[in-house]
Amino acid sequence: MEFTIGGQLEVRITPVDVGKRVSVRRVCETDPQGAKFTDTVGVLTSWDNGVLSITRKNGESVRIDESALVAGKVVPAAPARRRGPSASFDELSAVCARAWPPVESEPLGEWRLRAAGGFTRRANSVLPLGDPGMPLDEALRRVGQWYGERGLPAYVQAATGAEGTQELLCAELEERGWRREVTTEVRTAALAPIGDLAADVSRVRLGRDLDEAWLSRYQRFETPDPHVLQVLRGGPSVWFASIPADETDAGTDAAAGGSAPPAAIGRCVVDGRWAGFMAVEVDPAYRRRGLATAVMTALARRALDEGASAAWLQVESDNEGARAMYEGMGFAVHHLYHHFRSA
Repeated sequence: MEFTIGGQLEVRITPVDVGKRVSVRRVCETDPQGAKFTDTVGVLTSWDNGVLSITRKNGESVRIDESALVAGKVVPAAPARRRGPSASFDELSAVCARAWPPVESEPLGEWRLRAAGGFTRRANSVLPLGDPGMPLDEALRRVGQWYGERGLPAYVQAATGAEGTQELLCAELEERGWRREVTTEVRTAALAPIGDLAADVSRVRLGRDLDEAWLSRYQRFETPDPHVLQVLRGGPSVWFASIPADETDAGTDAAAGGSAPPAAIGRCVVDGRWAGFMAVEVDPAYRRRGLATAVMTALARRALDEGASAAWLQVESDNEGARAMYEGMGFAVHHLYHHFRSA
């Protein structure tokens, strides 16, 4: 990381660069052997009263005393990934939103208020793609009122880590006491290699609708209320996959005289060139048998038949097992989004 001109370190950023991506070097420790330095890259989100705030790609905010700076410069947007389909943040955000539609929504300027009876943060949070058409504090008051009328906590879904993402909004929310509860990676990949995986798809059942068996494996709700079904069935072209459990396997929890929940399930939404993968779950007794891969491979082949060529999915940043699996399948991080909850 080069900061010098003519061999001299220089601070070449000022408060007018707020909103730009910057790289800075600062003194982090001084001992008898000399000063130690650390570098930070991210979006400069504020510079007030001698303190800079920089939001990194992962959404972490770093505060730096101006007096500790030894070098700094504006840098271009992060280079494009070398693998996976090309996509803008605006395009991919819209595709993701269509694949997980709320039960009700309402515009607030260019923001979108979304609610689905509390079923998932994605369907019960503000999607702030643009300008709310009013000062931020007033917009957030209206957000709180709208969700309060529905007996729901107020969440804002804001993204970091790509060109055009919302680091400034994230910083503004944190300054107002909104708490970041969860961070999710949005990953993309070419679709054809997923369809070409050497997976046994012979037992994968595909259908246009879910049934009680599929719901019995899905772990994101207590009871399948109508709003749950409406969200799961919503989207441009929806497919559900399941692999029946082997009821002779001692590892299943099938009740005597009944049927076991599926060993694995998944959901895919095809939207133009995009295929989105969601709700991929495997019975713990059947893990490490390639069932998640089989489900995704079968869904990918169906999406390819519909003309899709690119894949996306969302995985929480602390789900190390799923992240490793998706990395092995060719999915690369495009951006991250964070759910902020009002104080």
